[in-house]
Amino acid sequence: MGDYRSIIAVAFGLLLSAHVCADGFDGAPSLRESYDPTLQTTVERQLDRLGLSAAVKRRDLCLALVDISNPDDPRVASINGDHMMYAASLPKIGILLGAFVEIERGKLKLDENTTGSLTRMIRKSSNSDATLMLNRVGKMRVNQILKSDRFRLYDPLVNGGLWVGKEYATGSAFQRDPLHNISHGATAMQTARFYYMLETGQLTSPRLTRVMKEMLSKPGIKHKFVKGLAGRDGVRIYRKSGTWRDFHADSALVEAPGGYRYIIAALAKDRRGGTWLEQIASAMHPVVVPTRLASVTHTSQ
Repeated sequence: MGDYRSIIAVAFGLLLSAHVCADGFDGAPSLRESYDPTLQTTVERQLDRLGLSAAVKRRDLCLALVDISNPDDPRVASINGDHMMYAASLPKIGILLGAFVEIERGKLKLDENTTGSLTRMIRKSSNSDATLMLNRVGKMRVNQILKSDRFRLYDPLVNGGLWVGKEYATGSAFQRDPLHNISHGATAMQTARFYYMLETGQLTSPRLTRVMKEMLSKPGIKHKFVKGLAGRDGVRIYRKSGTWRDFHADSALVEAPGGYRYIIAALAKDRRGGTWLEQIASAMHPVVVPTRLASVTHTSQ
């Protein structure tokens, strides 16, 4: 359990409290009201430069980029941002949220076993731990939380979003999403909202937020966004990806030197999708981070 030492250290203090209240604020700007035309044009040009304009037109590629260097004034660009796609393991962040809601309510205990399972589910994308935690939270409960007025991370008014309607690597779907009949789904914008709500304290308490972020840190799978951002000194990535056949997904909160921060979420349907996401991460980083801070300085990750 050595890999989880830092998480357990953060979590230990929580166990000393009789209960933890959700004290995140709700005054943060709406991402849907933060569209930035200049950022949008730059993102579109970068995708065209990568030869991905045709994939965008086919809706085989979806992307959201959110500059939160100033979290009180986010800048948003979106490409097919409300198009819902099969997202494989990316919606495990929905299970993560569900677990922390139940921890917050005192229904789950944030002990070493829970910490270990959630960390493996995120960092290593463990299917067995995802299924274990899905059942501990409650299969129907996870989607209830995602649909709730508190989070609205699945919202029919914006074509859906994060959805977990099947155990991972076992069984058949128990609740496909009502709009698209998808078992594990996401949209780029709703995924970006998850990270924005995390970063602005809207998912759970500050102390539980720190635990969640620690679980999302130190990615154990070095492909897609992680590979595209490799070699950049001082960059920290909080991330969850997904892959199944031709479906590729990745999502991350990226912290860079100089106080620059951004959220990137992408979904692709193509056998080359993993490479696309690697290229997109590399191309979008200097869109937010100045060139003098964004260049690759070494080749190891």
